[in-house]
Amino acid sequence: MSMWFGLTGRNASGKTTVVEWFVSNGFTATSCSDSIRNWLREQQTEITRENLIQGGRTLRSEGGPGILAEMLRDEHADVSNLVIDSIRTPAEVEALRQRPDFRLIEIRASLEGRWNRLLARGRPGDPEHYEKFVEQEEAELIAADESGQALKATAEMADVVINNDGNLDELIAALEALITPGGQ
Repeated sequence: MSMWFGLTGRNASGKTTVVEWFVSNGFTATSCSDSIRNWLREQQTEITRENLIQGGRTLRSEGGPGILAEMLRDEHADVSNLVIDSIRTPAEVEALRQRPDFRLIEIRASLEGRWNRLLARGRPGDPEHYEKFVEQEEAELIAADESGQALKATAEMADVVINNDGNLDELIAALEALITPGGQ
């Protein structure tokens, strides 16, 4: 049986940890952001959080709001078990829902918990000040037009919500339930 999962969630909610878990359980991983990264490289543009956001907007305005997911859906059509990170718009969800085995997972975590994770991971491009972190998040929640990010509307489309304010064992138990026959 084929299983495709898409992940959505706010910055530092734990999506990377979830992707790593799926990969360790035999899934192939990809990301809507991979399409943007490839495009930025072709444009000889530095890969920063800001450039990824703007690049996504540009690609969506030129190819339609679901273009990143459409590209991934077509490229990975023969992959049985796939996890897709960075789903950020309702149109991407709709493009992936053309596959009957697709389910969208929202990874949720508190603002304070996410800020602490962000500080601990020290990823290049992450904001260094709490105010900037909150400002970036607010900008990503609601799209100004269909080429922008709309994390709030995308999260509302989730088939499954996993609260990631607990420990790693709790997160793993929730994920195992998804791939176990008769699970969520």
